[in-house]
Amino acid sequence: MASGEGFLTDEQREMLKIASQNVETALLSPRLSSSPKSPTSLLSDHQLKVPTGGKAPTGGIAVRHVRRSHSGKCVRVKKDGAGGKGTWGKLLDTDGESHIDRNDPNYDSGEEPYQLVGSTISDPLDEYKKAVVSIIEEYFSTSDVELAASDLKDLGSNEYHPYFIKRLVSMAMDRHDKEKEMASVLLSSLYADVISPHQILDGFVMLLESADDLAVDILDAVDILALFISRAVVDEILPPAFITRAKKTLPESSKGYQVLQTAEKSYLSAPHHAELLERRWGGSTHVTVEEMKKKIADLLREYVESGDTFEACRCIRELSVSFFHHEVVKRALVLAMEIQTAEPLMLKLLKEAAEEGLVSSSQMVKGFARLAESLDDLALDIPSAKALFQSIALKAISQGWLDASFVKSSYDDGEAQNEDKKLNQYKKEIITIIHEYFLSDDIPELIRSLEDLGMPEFNPIFLKKLITLAMDRKNREKEMASVLLSALHIEIFSTEDIVNGFVMLLESAEDTALDILDASNELALFLARAVIDDVLVPFNLEEITSKLPPNCSGSETVRMVRSLITARHAGERLLRCWGGGTGWAVEDAKDKIMKLLEEYESGGVVAEACHCIRDLGMPFFNHEVVKKALVMAMEKKNDRMLDLLQVCFNEGLITINQMSKGFSRVKDGLDDLALDFPNAKEKFSLYMEYAQKKGWLLASFGSSTTEAIPSGAAS
Repeated sequence: MASGEGFLTDEQREMLKIASQNVETALLSPRLSSSPKSPTSLLSDHQLKVPTGGKAPTGGIAVRHVRRSHSGKCVRVKKDGAGGKGTWGKLLDTDGESHIDRNDPNYDSGEEPYQLVGSTISDPLDEYKKAVVSIIEEYFSTSDVELAASDLKDLGSNEYHPYFIKRLVSMAMDRHDKEKEMASVLLSSLYADVISPHQILDGFVMLLESADDLAVDILDAVDILALFISRAVVDEILPPAFITRAKKTLPESSKGYQVLQTAEKSYLSAPHHAELLERRWGGSTHVTVEEMKKKIADLLREYVESGDTFEACRCIRELSVSFFHHEVVKRALVLAMEIQTAEPLMLKLLKEAAEEGLVSSSQMVKGFARLAESLDDLALDIPSAKALFQSIALKAISQGWLDASFVKSSYDDGEAQNEDKKLNQYKKEIITIIHEYFLSDDIPELIRSLEDLGMPEFNPIFLKKLITLAMDRKNREKEMASVLLSALHIEIFSTEDIVNGFVMLLESAEDTALDILDASNELALFLARAVIDDVLVPFNLEEITSKLPPNCSGSETVRMVRSLITARHAGERLLRCWGGGTGWAVEDAKDKIMKLLEEYESGGVVAEACHCIRDLGMPFFNHEVVKKALVMAMEKKNDRMLDLLQVCFNEGLITINQMSKGFSRVKDGLDDLALDFPNAKEKFSLYMEYAQKKGWLLASFGSSTTEAIPSGAAS
């Protein structure tokens, strides 16, 4: 009985069974492969006939193996001599896909040839590395620190956290400043809570070891990695000793060693490096110092109202300004003094912050020290401020969150300040004098006021206060301070006074930077300008450095000054460092001065000449007016120029300092002038005596100058 279409008859099934038995026999004995009952001969004698309903019997074999002749008959295409459709193929044929029909109703999966499938053994570290890349990418997209921390915790494999640090930093290095800042913020947030300090160290060591590879793809890899390490030190997640220890493990020729050198010399040794590094990539807060102080004051007042210490610590942590925590300490202490009920709360907060490591011991001591320095001013509003401060400090030491060594040094300084009431009074007086000078621009009046005080031993303190006040004002006041410094050097200040004043400024530069962010650069410009104005000589810079304490940031400022004064066209640039009025080049200014003097010489209108000098807007360069006026007087044999200088002095247009400087420059060039004007020395002696008689040249100038002039000429 025939089966339906596509099925075998009983006879065909019997034939198939016999063929299968013969194949098995052939496998056991290759000699039987030539038997008449071999699969090939069997299938050649007994063709399988399957009802097809008029269709070509394709039966699961690919259609491309069927060809039709011109007569319309189907021709089987033989493959490798093994027959075509409907044949059993070659003996021992192992090409399963070519000869086993999975669509056949009698298909048995057991007949498929065995295939060895390779199975990759998963490495936990590889899986971890792939997972952290996703976490980091998501963090860079969302800026969600808490989510990144949670994902890292859920990932487990805590022993691999150093690889997370390496991957985070290396991915950030090849991106924008935003991602670099985000990476530093995330590291600070994960420190101790998720990633142990030891793992942080290991992660950065791995980065240093791979610095050579990173430099292949990232051109400035050394500088960027140095910034990451410096930032980690500032954020107190790496100890400063890390750099020294890591150097010992790296070859000096390696990029990693260069990274450590760059971090140590270029970033961590720079003045006010903490503030600069916090803002290097834009900063996480994007706020000014004043705005940060306001945030700190607000959170402390909210804490006084709520009493929630945990919330207050969280807010302090979110500020992300660990280098500025001394301000938190200082303001907390002030509030404790101002509000009696707030004292126990503030002591609790500071103790908690210290025990959690939120506020480091150095920041705690710095906060107490800053308040100790301002106790005199605070006592004006809180009469018992000193007693309250002493009480709080003793409690802090007894509870173990303030270094005991602080008390002795602090109290010794306080007693010294109390004993020197004269100095305190002097400071108040000079602040008033300086403010009046900034309003009036009257140098002679300021000098008279200082002479009336009669305290020349405090001249360095006056210089410090003058420049400190000017640094916090506009360029106009900075220029006025530099001009005043030149005048004071001529009139009443010795070089030693000025050297000591700058030493005091450099010693307190870090404290000044708390209120004036660019204090280091400003101070360098003041010191460089003093050298250009001949108030100091380059040798004095060595003297200043020798008087600074070891490892003082002021030493770096002095090095900056040396670079400024040795740069090309340093004189012209520094003379205009505060704007200098018009910002003209020195040669342009000289040309304008010559033209206005020539116009005055021909027209003789004093008021117009004074107006032109004033319009130059370069009072620090008026010594050039004096010099050219004196030379023109010799050349024209006309004393009208002396009348102009007299009027300029009377109106305060040209200071006595600029007069002296102008005369000095003419004196220095007398030998050259004598080649054009044989009687130049005699004329200069007459002009000098006239100026001294009229009061616009110092009498002391004559004694030093006449030594350079022949006695006959002077007479």
